[in-house]
Amino acid sequence: MLRPVTAGVDGSPESLSAATWAAKEALLRNVPLHIVHAWEWAPHPTVAVPVETGQRDWAHQILREAVDHVRALHPDLSIVDQQVSLPPVKALHDASEQSALLVLGTRGISGFAGYLVGSVALHVIARAECPVVLVRAGHQDTKGGGAAASPREVVVGIDFDRPCDEVVAFAFEEARLRGADLHLIHAYSAPSLHAVGTGQRSGRELQAEREKTLVAAARQLHDRYPDLTVTATASQGRPAPRLLRAAKEAELLVLGRRRRDSRFGHTGPVTHAAMHHAPCPVAVVPYD
Repeated sequence: MLRPVTAGVDGSPESLSAATWAAKEALLRNVPLHIVHAWEWAPHPTVAVPVETGQRDWAHQILREAVDHVRALHPDLSIVDQQVSLPPVKALHDASEQSALLVLGTRGISGFAGYLVGSVALHVIARAECPVVLVRAGHQDTKGGGAAASPREVVVGIDFDRPCDEVVAFAFEEARLRGADLHLIHAYSAPSLHAVGTGQRSGRELQAEREKTLVAAARQLHDRYPDLTVTATASQGRPAPRLLRAAKEAELLVLGRRRRDSRFGHTGPVTHAAMHHAPCPVAVVPYD
């Protein structure tokens, strides 16, 4: 059985954007969409719960509104809704074990060049068993067709120190589903003058070597996707700024997260920066 795409909702505008994005992804993959809302009764509910509405009814309303919103946009999509009586992190982690993809929302910070990633999303991303995509509130796919439209592109960050075939494979498949180009990016530190003086490779030699390694990393998968346009770029500098620049024109930014770090809740500095500042959806793919 094909695993569904799952969206976690909590009544916020950002989670509604996540559900909308997840619905498109489910259609691309030809799988059902699961919409999950986690709710636990609290003796002192938050101010978000209307006084005239019981907590249980309020929880059902959140889920119903998300399902109705998606169904109005995609009436032919198979949708399964689920109300879970568990803490949100636990509920979403459990959902990730049964899903091909988990989609969550992130909120823009007014006046700042960034987004607010809540504690639930951070904990889920660091521990999820499947790839997790963060979608900002109000995100719309602006990479439409037409002669004047810019090329559709999926960007993936590559770290040679951490073999991550799962991350590259995910990026290839996402590009294929979207009919998009794929851009592999690797950023590295420039060699010191001392290193060059002691016979180690120069900056130009190092760049040529890194680009060659980057192309080789993609070649095996590229043979399975012969119609996919793939670009490989290796450049000196810090990875996060380079990836964030590329993300400005991308449909999706794909990064990796090592599973062995999950017990500590780590995502790595590059992934952390992308989750908070990338203007496009960010996919975080776990790998061994």
